[in-house]
Amino acid sequence: QVQLVESGGGLVQTGGSLRLSCAASGFTYGFYHMNWYRQAPGKERELVATITSTGRTINIADSVKGRFTISRDNAKNTVYLQMNSLKPEDTAVYLCNVLSHWGQGTQVTVSS
Repeated sequence: QVQLVESGGGLVQTGGSLRLSCAASGFTYGFYHMNWYRQAPGKERELVATITSTGRTINIADSVKGRFTISRDNAKNTVYLQMNSLKPEDTAVYLCNVLSHWGQGTQVTVSS
């Protein structure tokens, strides 16, 4: 079955960086677009970025443009989210998604 396992979250100060990873298994990873979403308490789930099967970035949220980068390694079945210049408003659970499948999420907390 499809499994998505996120890692790399944590507590960081404003202006800091984190790199999230999502290890995928149970499907032909290289064929699919992959997405990162985030959900903050009391807010709707938000699409952060999408990467195509060939590594092209699409659908990146205006709120993270110029600070976050999505990438993938098809040899490792892993998608990444490099987050720089983090702000308190980036605090959320970050989730990996493909089609109708979701990971469990990884918490990112940015202190002011």
